[in-house]
Amino acid sequence: MARKLRVKRGDQVVVRAGKDKGKAGEILRVLKMKDRVFVQGVNMVKKHQRPSQTSPGGITEIEASIHISNVGLIDPKTQLPTRIGYRFTEDGTKVRYAKRSGDLVDK
Repeated sequence: MARKLRVKRGDQVVVRAGKDKGKAGEILRVLKMKDRVFVQGVNMVKKHQRPSQTSPGGITEIEASIHISNVGLIDPKTQLPTRIGYRFTEDGTKVRYAKRSGDLVDK
């Protein structure tokens, strides 16, 4: 069973472990059942493609997935990695906030 993920597509994250440690990028896709994310420009792998009617083929570079535990959301205020918490606003909507600065992540 997949656990609740605290990051979403479009979030800015930094890689905390692995060969691309320190690189930052935007989340392109989330694989909830496997606890993995695709980050723009991170964990690039080469893919060999045959020619088709739409593409000429050759060797292309694409992003591979990395585990969710190896990324940290970037705090909108301090631009450093932070953990995520949840709180309710005055009108009753549930929003995410950065535990480092207390600022809202969802605006």
